Amino acid sequence: MIQRSDTRLGIILMTATTFVFALQDVISRVLASEYNVMMVVMIRYWFFAAFVVAIAARKPGGVRAVAKTKQPVVQIIRGLLLSAQINVMVLAFVLLGLVESHAIFASYPLIIAALSGPILGEKVGWPRVFAIMAGFVGIVIILQPGVKVFSPAAIVPLVAAIGFALYSLLTRYAGRKDTAATSFFWTGTVGIVFSSAVGVWFWQNMTTTHYFWMAVLCVSGALGHWLLIRTYEVAEASAVQPFAYLQLVFASMAGIFFLGETLPVNVAIGVSVVIAAGLFTFWRERRKSNAVLNPQ
Repeated sequence: MIQRSDTRLGIILMTATTFVFALQDVISRVLASEYNVMMVVMIRYWFFAAFVVAIAARKPGGVRAVAKTKQPVVQIIRGLLLSAQINVMVLAFVLLGLVESHAIFASYPLIIAALSGPILGEKVGWPRVFAIMAGFVGIVIILQPGVKVFSPAAIVPLVAAIGFALYSLLTRYAGRKDTAATSFFWTGTVGIVFSSAVGVWFWQNMTTTHYFWMAVLCVSGALGHWLLIRTYEVAEASAVQPFAYLQLVFASMAGIFFLGETLPVNVAIGVSVVIAAGLFTFWRERRKSNAVLNPQ
């Protein structure tokens, strides 16, 4: 049995994970500006699926054992949700840029908290409700409705955040009966079927330089997921999850320094509120978990 007790190593690994995923976002943003979003995501999934199958083959019983699930419908919906969410988020990068897209997407932990009651049957107390409301205020500050002309493009990363929140909740739901390895396998295989069925119709030939960056994108994707797996192997999820917000920091820095984006004051204030609300939610969940594990 794996002992998840090395929180320091877990934080280092999560930091590395967020850096790699931020690198993915930058490359995806550049490639999707030149080629169809669905084609870019499809090629990402080809490499990701190969990585997933390779991981499954190393498990006891091989691919057949890992693929066995007690809830195929839930697993299929999970895979479809994540594949669609990635397409929507990459589109958001093109329409809004990395800074504003990630600022709005940072609300997904609060959406998870809001929907955990109706979907998972978890109790939503007043502290969590307060955090959700505060996060909503942060999103309003970012979008500034009524202050400036509202951009419909701002809805795109919000849709991506809702999609990722639903995917995360279904992953937690699936975890009641299936192993993490099984869910990971279905994520990759369902995703490649869906993305290929759609993306193949939008195929475009790329330049040699862009093929190189596509290769870097695919390799970084596999590396990022491997780092994430290692993170959860060595540390408790509740201890390292707050550091996932570093992806917002890294992606925003890349957008500002390499893509010429800016960080408007309202976005900086709004995202600070959203992150604070999210961290409060993580802190409350960790406190509750510790209270259950270590009753006085």
